Amino acid sequence: MDFGVLLGQAYQSFVQQLHAHLAAHGHEVMGASYGYVLRALAESPCTASRLGEQLGITAQGAAKVVDEMVRHGYVERRADPTDKRAKLLHLAPRGEDMLRTVREFHADYERRLAERAGAGEVDTARTVLVDIVSEATDSGRKTFRPL
Repeated sequence: MDFGVLLGQAYQSFVQQLHAHLAAHGHEVMGASYGYVLRALAESPCTASRLGEQLGITAQGAAKVVDEMVRHGYVERRADPTDKRAKLLHLAPRGEDMLRTVREFHADYERRLAERAGAGEVDTARTVLVDIVSEATDSGRKTFRPL
């Protein structure tokens, strides 16, 4: 199997398991950007346009994702104390719960993988994946921040 196809299939399998885990914990995932938005807002509240810059999408694209996440109770818009015209995006309690659930899944997934394949193999895989991401970043291609 081609390496790229294998990477893609591994990612799809991971995402399917993650979505099933989230559904079992009462969270619906509507878009691929949810995880990136949750983690970005956990670091610091920001405007939709700034979020779009961080995610490498247009302000309109970010607004669409944010609108959906607000509707589902994951994100809240609050007045910016320094600019009354602007709205800052914050994680809502439901968003904080979803992020906690995602982080728990990630840690458990890696632990289970280490049990099956060995901790050294997982460390090697992590090193290779970090190298792939770093190469893209070093060549100037836009990538999502490590989350």
